[in-house]
Amino acid sequence: MRQTYQGSCHCGRVRFEVEADLDHVRVCDCSICRKRGALLHRVHEDQFRPLTPLEDLTLYQFHTRTAKDYFCPTCGILPFRRPRTAPEQWSINVRCLEGVDLDAISVKKVFGSRLD
Repeated sequence: MRQTYQGSCHCGRVRFEVEADLDHVRVCDCSICRKRGALLHRVHEDQFRPLTPLEDLTLYQFHTRTAKDYFCPTCGILPFRRPRTAPEQWSINVRCLEGVDLDAISVKKVFGSRLD
């Protein structure tokens, strides 16, 4: 069931809202995802509302420079990103959402390490 969640980075400088049916999260095995440990859930563009202007965040891109990883410039948390394999969508770091029971959500493994 889709509902609206409030999200933020650790320090609260980056805030956003997302409408999602949190039926699963993704755990990726690529080099950056392994190290950051985010639990990601993809949503369509119309389901995501940044409340902090994107230009106020730090953008990190690597390899093909298709994915866009947005970080808080103060606390360093990645609250959301544009994924390489679906750049028209947003991947939300579910760990940044308020009121979510992470133990109740199914985990799907994805293998970003296998992408060229």
